[in-house]
Amino acid sequence: MNIMLFHSIYGLRPAVRRAADRLRGAGHEVWTPDLFNGRTFDTVEEGRALHEELGREELLKRAVLAAAPYSERGLVYAGFSLGAAVAQTLALGDKNARGLLLLHGTSDIAATASVDDLPVQLHVAEPDPFEPDDWLSAWYLQMRKVGADVEVYRYAGAGHLYTDPDLPDYDEEAAEATWHVALGFLETL
Repeated sequence: MNIMLFHSIYGLRPAVRRAADRLRGAGHEVWTPDLFNGRTFDTVEEGRALHEELGREELLKRAVLAAAPYSERGLVYAGFSLGAAVAQTLALGDKNARGLLLLHGTSDIAATASVDDLPVQLHVAEPDPFEPDDWLSAWYLQMRKVGADVEVYRYAGAGHLYTDPDLPDYDEEAAEATWHVALGFLETL
């Protein structure tokens, strides 16, 4: 499978590279575009400041330019938190998308979005301050409405970015469970 994996608000840090290596080890081809041009951050606030400076449109433009050369192959879009939001936006706009793997995040869904049974898997903490229950319920219903085939996995007590071993949110048990389920999902595509 060809996977476009987008980083979180922290930037393209070692945890993203390790995740890509894990996916490669399972036989997938993986690209990890650097939407922040080499900048990484130690706090959400620092990353958010750059995100606000760049703007959503510039970030999406960078993501589209990174994915465009591979889109014809049929990509699985994936991402962590902010990267998941980027991945979702691209997958819903790419008629060749093979799947969508969301780790720790979702995004608004365009009113014009429409897909044909796009396989989508979301892994998120429970509770998650960035993905509250009412938001996730509405997101799920809207994704189903646009034609996505959605699975949601919640991890009680885990922190927001619980798959990143370099962050305080890390939860080894939840992370391993996520990777087990996610790798199985990718095998079905």
